[in-house]
Amino acid sequence: MPDDGEAGCILLDVRIPGMSGPELQRRLNELESTLPIVFLTGHADTATTVQAIKAGAEDFLTKPIASEQLIEAITRAVARHELVRDQRTRLDSLRALLAKLTPRERQVFDLIVCGRINKQIAHELGTTERTIKAHRHQVMEKMQVQSLAELVSIAERLGARASGGEVKA
Repeated sequence: MPDDGEAGCILLDVRIPGMSGPELQRRLNELESTLPIVFLTGHADTATTVQAIKAGAEDFLTKPIASEQLIEAITRAVARHELVRDQRTRLDSLRALLAKLTPRERQVFDLIVCGRINKQIAHELGTTERTIKAHRHQVMEKMQVQSLAELVSIAERLGARASGGEVKA
């Protein structure tokens, strides 16, 4: 049930046959569906609205509603879903590149994004600066970046830790 790569949106009522809309939302969340949910109901109350929004609903609309307003809400939800899906795909690609680094290249990567220079990395890892330059070149190549700024940006997107710079991937 999690989305198959297509952008979309689920339009859901609070009251549906068989189960409540919030219950279906909870089940979709358990299935890790990334499709945004827009609630449209004639049976809104504050508690249900708050519960749905806290559970990740994109919007909560009350009937009667103008068709333009409904279309706008769905359009926003689909656009956000496309953006999130594209970001997730890019992060998955970056994680795959990071996973291709050897353990030593990974150490060098972590130290580079921490701000260490080649000489410091060589000292810390007990090797020569020339060896570190070779590892650094391999890291840049495998991560498909041209600059240190790009490498640091990738580390940030992957969640570099402030203490030590080690990326959790």
